[in-house]
Amino acid sequence: MSKKRKHHDHDEHMDESWLIPYSDLMTLLLALFIVLYAASSTDAKKFEEMSQAFSIAFNNGNGVMEGSSMITTGQQMTNQNKTRNMKDGSQKDMTREQLVKKEQEDLEQLKKQLDQYIDKNGLTTDLETKLNQTQLMITISDNALFSSGSAAVKPESRKLAVAIANMLQQYPDYNIIVAGHTDNQPISNTEFESNWELSSKRAIRFMNILLVNPNIDRQRFSGIAYGEYQPVDTNATAEGRAKNRRVEVSIMRNYVNVDNADNISVQNP
Repeated sequence: MSKKRKHHDHDEHMDESWLIPYSDLMTLLLALFIVLYAASSTDAKKFEEMSQAFSIAFNNGNGVMEGSSMITTGQQMTNQNKTRNMKDGSQKDMTREQLVKKEQEDLEQLKKQLDQYIDKNGLTTDLETKLNQTQLMITISDNALFSSGSAAVKPESRKLAVAIANMLQQYPDYNIIVAGHTDNQPISNTEFESNWELSSKRAIRFMNILLVNPNIDRQRFSGIAYGEYQPVDTNATAEGRAKNRRVEVSIMRNYVNVDNADNISVQNP
């Protein structure tokens, strides 16, 4: 009778000793994934905190993650990344400095070409160039391009647009804005209802002549109409109004050296 009872008790209590190595295996796998995840992170501080926390949880502070070698590796990775980022930053700064310098040289050379053309063709009263921290601007008086109240470019002025386009094609990396301006005198003809329309048409028609040059990237050009709302002189006098009626061709900088922004404004005589 006792033998039967003993056999019955043995059947009720199954052998669960396999759970111990299985639990250990799961613990080790969890620790492995945590180590791999932490090692892939560049934040050594977080990695160290995770290491200490799981070491305490698994083995009362004496587990597989307590060793300093893994933490040191994480710190080394962080230091290496920081050093690499510093080098990349310095290289980027050097490259930018070179680009700023090259851009300044380009725009100064283009300005020189424009000024020589202006002087050679006796256009000093009609054209002006100005190089500042944002752009090289070519200002053309309306008399040099259009008849009064008209947006049709004079036949003799087309030569000027072609010459400017030929110079611009040598510097293809810059965006060009062609802007039309008027004085504040109301327009009084059937072709235009407002100075907005007149300034818009003048900018676009002059720009279209520039774009006849097949070597110019049309995507870099845009036309803007300012009407009477950006005067450079008073509208109270005939001389001031004449200065306000103009077309501006702006070659925009890609890089601006802020430190030297106040020292790079150049105008032609």
